[in-house]
Amino acid sequence: MLEGLQPARPTHILRLTTTEKAARTITDLLGEVFDPGETAVASFETVDDGPWLFEAYFSRQPDENAIRDLIRPYVGDEADQAVFTTIDQKDWVAASLEGLVPVRAGRFLIHGAHDRDKVQENDWAIEIEAALAFGTGHHGTTHSCLMALWDELKIRKPKNVLDVGTGTGILAFAAAKALRQPIVAGDIDPIAIEVAKENAKLNGIAPWIQFYVGPGTRSPLAHRQGHFDLVMANILAKPLRMLAPDLAFVASKDATLILSGLLTNDVAGILSAYAAQGFHLQRRYDLDGWVALVMKVGGQHEVPNR
Repeated sequence: MLEGLQPARPTHILRLTTTEKAARTITDLLGEVFDPGETAVASFETVDDGPWLFEAYFSRQPDENAIRDLIRPYVGDEADQAVFTTIDQKDWVAASLEGLVPVRAGRFLIHGAHDRDKVQENDWAIEIEAALAFGTGHHGTTHSCLMALWDELKIRKPKNVLDVGTGTGILAFAAAKALRQPIVAGDIDPIAIEVAKENAKLNGIAPWIQFYVGPGTRSPLAHRQGHFDLVMANILAKPLRMLAPDLAFVASKDATLILSGLLTNDVAGILSAYAAQGFHLQRRYDLDGWVALVMKVGGQHEVPNR
């Protein structure tokens, strides 16, 4: 399942099974060609050492022939096998949740209503149900971010937390569950924010979350110079590069950034963009073909991958 900077009200999806090399190539290609606010792309391995699945979500009906022609140089005749389908705005996330098991990262447990019996006494449990927004915690980007957050909380207790591109709100909820203090969370999609608000009520943490609708940090709640000592952004490589100056502006002198929505070949560009803002890599997490980076202000200090 795709997560990150989701298109508002996705209406169509493209799926293509191909090789790893081709999937990664067309993921980068379409990610650069299309507006990330209207189209989101991803690719991932379907089985160990097996074929890869490429997916693209669109907020409006795409030109199928044009897209086939665009990817044909990289996938050959497989372009004709690309499947375009419409998305039922009421049921598409519900269908994606079927058969999914709870996801754990330290004390964090992400689950559906049907798995409430899996919650243990000391869990920070987050219940997420079907809604018109991405985000169930099962995708490698969200799972790796939760792992990064769990490890960060073992080191220190952040005072001011910002979640950029919150989607259904999982990362903000996790921070609120652990810290029991106000968390700021925003998303470009007003539907995502409405869903996140309902999820916050469901999880009993609505008083702890301050939501805003807007791209990046464009809100009085978020655009506060040097205010946040933990900033999380689980979106995609291109918007993350564009947001580097803004995230640096709102980050405190000892801030930690948790960045995800990245493929392996995106990492170098992100490290370069944030190094220009004074950040270095502290940790990285590789999961299901996706990468989460933990960045800190100051001199170079890298620790082993997870």
